[in-house]
Amino acid sequence: QVRLVESGGGFVQPGGSLNVSCSASGSIQNINILGWFRQAPGKQRDRVATITRSGGTDYAESVKGRFTITSDNANMRWNLQMNSLKPADTAVYYCYGNLWLGPGTPWRDFWGQGTQVTVSS
Repeated sequence: QVRLVESGGGFVQPGGSLNVSCSASGSIQNINILGWFRQAPGKQRDRVATITRSGGTDYAESVKGRFTITSDNANMRWNLQMNSLKPADTAVYYCYGNLWLGPGTPWRDFWGQGTQVTVSS
């Protein structure tokens, strides 16, 4: 049973920092892409940042220069360090992984349950 679990969400003032983490458990044989998405009330779920198996990263334009995604592939953990936070960053943050579980299975998407990040004075 593969599970992705986020942690580290919370309340922070504008300009502050927060780190959210994802931990994946279960029998996972390989990684394609890991990432973070977010969804604000009334909005679609948008990509925030991704990182490939080899370490290449990509960010949404709205977070470039402020957020950093890192991963520890051996331990199936990945983080999103969020700096210079703005009220517009307020959302539920979801960790994501496109993973392969082994022979006889396809690559598939996995999602965490989400963690709330609130940026407000």
